[in-house]
Amino acid sequence: MALPFASPPADDGFAIAGYACLFGIADLGRDMVLAGAFAESLARTGPAGVRMLYQHDPAEPIGVWTEVGEDARGLYVRGRLSPAVARARECAALVREGALDGLSIGFKAVEARTDPRTRVRRLARIDLWEVSIVTFPMQPGARIAPAERPSDPLLALAGATARLRAALA
Repeated sequence: MALPFASPPADDGFAIAGYACLFGIADLGRDMVLAGAFAESLARTGPAGVRMLYQHDPAEPIGVWTEVGEDARGLYVRGRLSPAVARARECAALVREGALDGLSIGFKAVEARTDPRTRVRRLARIDLWEVSIVTFPMQPGARIAPAERPSDPLLALAGATARLRAALA
C-alpha cells in the first residue's frame, strides 16, 4: 500500500517532499532556526547546491532536491530518489512502508546567538549543505509529508516576506 505522502516510482525517480526544518522550534540539540536563516545560502546555491544524502553520510547520495525553499512554516523540500542507486531504492521502499520518514539538515552556522538562560542556540543565518533522509531527526517534526505543497496564500506571502527581510538585512 502506497502512503499519501510519496508518489509511486517513475522513470525519473521516487518523489518525496516535506519540511526539513521548522522555524522557531528548538530541536533535540537545543538549536532553533529563525525564519530567513536559509535565504542567503539558497540564493547563492539554489536546490542544485543542496545534496540529498542518506543519514548524513557524504558517501551515500541518494537523489536530488528539485525544490528547496523557505515559507512561513520552515524549510520545505521536494525531490526524487534516484532509481539507479540501490540505497535510494531501499529508501523508497522504506518510505512507502512508513518505516523511514525523517528529514534532517546538514549546515554550518554563519550567525547564531545562544540564550544564556535557556541555552537555546538561535540560528539567524545558515550555510545549508545537505538535507538527509534519516531515521531519527533532531527536530522531531521534520518529516516527509504530503507531496502537495501547502497552497495557503497567507503562508506563501509570509514566506516571501521572510525572504525579502533576509535579503535586505
